[in-house]
Amino acid sequence: MYKILVSDAISDSGLKALYDHPNYTVDKKPGLPAEELKEIISNYDALIVRSQTQVTADILENADKLQVIARAGVGVDNIDVKAATKKGIIVINAPGANTISATELTMAMMLSLARSIPQAHASTSVGKWERNSFKGVEMFEKTLGVVGMGKIGTEVAMRAKSFGMKILGYDPYLTEDRADQLGIKKASLDDIAKEADFITIHTPLIKETRGLINDDYLAKTKAGVRIINCARGGIIDEAALVRALNSGKVAGAALDVFESEPSTNMELLSHPNVIVTPHLGASTVEAQEKVAHEVSEEIIEIFETQSISHAVNMPQISGETHKKLQPFITLGEQMGMLAIQLLKEAPDNVEINYYGELAKENTDLLTRTIVKGILSHHLGDTVNLINAHHLLKDQGVSSNVSKHPKSKGFASYVELTLYRDGVKSNIAATVLNGYGARIVKMNDYRIDIRPEPYLLYIKHHDIPGMIGRVGSTLGDFDINIGTMQVGRSEVGGEAIMVLTLDKIADKDVIHALTVIRGLEYAQFLELPNGGVPVMS
Repeated sequence: MYKILVSDAISDSGLKALYDHPNYTVDKKPGLPAEELKEIISNYDALIVRSQTQVTADILENADKLQVIARAGVGVDNIDVKAATKKGIIVINAPGANTISATELTMAMMLSLARSIPQAHASTSVGKWERNSFKGVEMFEKTLGVVGMGKIGTEVAMRAKSFGMKILGYDPYLTEDRADQLGIKKASLDDIAKEADFITIHTPLIKETRGLINDDYLAKTKAGVRIINCARGGIIDEAALVRALNSGKVAGAALDVFESEPSTNMELLSHPNVIVTPHLGASTVEAQEKVAHEVSEEIIEIFETQSISHAVNMPQISGETHKKLQPFITLGEQMGMLAIQLLKEAPDNVEINYYGELAKENTDLLTRTIVKGILSHHLGDTVNLINAHHLLKDQGVSSNVSKHPKSKGFASYVELTLYRDGVKSNIAATVLNGYGARIVKMNDYRIDIRPEPYLLYIKHHDIPGMIGRVGSTLGDFDINIGTMQVGRSEVGGEAIMVLTLDKIADKDVIHALTVIRGLEYAQFLELPNGGVPVMS
């Protein structure tokens, strides 16, 4: 008999599978104080929460029986995933259950924005009759730019087509073939700025998308554009949006999410051309039932069949496999992150080759880690070790993993190559006894460098004085060099230089480097400090 604790207000009909199952007892105690939750958590095998319960490391110290934490929703910001992983607790969520709810809210916001429905309601409800004050626009034959063509973005595009709208879709993984199948036009972000009458946001919040809609981007948009964001706060620079609204560049905005929540930005919240709602994307009866049903069914699957579909951390692996792969886990994710930064675009093909001792092992975990590193650049925390393969396939990316008994000069050696339209990026790495992880090849040039948080990749001609000029330029910006490696094809030919730095090299630094005679290209590469959590 398994005991399940539900500590937030969650749909009883969604929990029916657990209520009806003879192997489970469910205690529903919404609103538990943290102290009481910590006191009783040791009695339970699984915990189900929404966003109210904060599952902290302190609470998990007492969770000696707990095997599963289920978030009835998407985000897991209220769960200390790292602490759960250390305790051997699987954390799951329900990533697809709110798709229709979020889609329909987006359409409602778009229609409200086009016709100023909230403003007209507010006026009429106090006895006014201002027909001439609320002249809207039709959506028919207007152009909608969809930024992010995942599940929700795709559903929005399909519904908008039924309104007679022309759809421009942007997504790093959107191909021409898929766009044709959907009946939309593949576009760049600049295309959307130039052509769209409405822009709707459906991307995850990651480093590359934070502040994506900023002063520079809004300056490129059509005058009178209308913007909808039901995805994540922080993608739109709120101060920039207010400036564009005040200038009339943006005719209106409809926002369900904000940079900080609850939002206190009254300049934005009270703007007459802005429609706001308090993060209602998943707030429908059906969505709440779906998320509860989804996590209930998965809890049963985990306990009854050990099948896991939506874990956001690592499932248990054998101690022997863990020990052999552990030195490569962090390195694998870093390889993926380096390769995708070098390619600059989403790949259409991924090749992974294992050599030497690694080729004898079950490397699925390591492959997932590499793929996670690749996809996280564009998909953020929506990708994890469980869904990595599925998401790669879902994005239309082909992949091939090969194993070779030859050692390539190292006991174990991994090589990753990404392709996009004939262009490729390439990273090879190993782990050296006593020295740790090393990048030993980059874009087919031999090097030997430790993966560190800040790297500078330079392509140049092999001419005297190049190293000195690069060092001097970095010194002008008060940037200290940790290590430097040079790889070259032949004396006097093409060469690369890879440096570890003590801090970020911004666009001004890159510009200063690119004016050096004989230096063709410079790119700053960034890696995370931490690794991938692995359950022991």
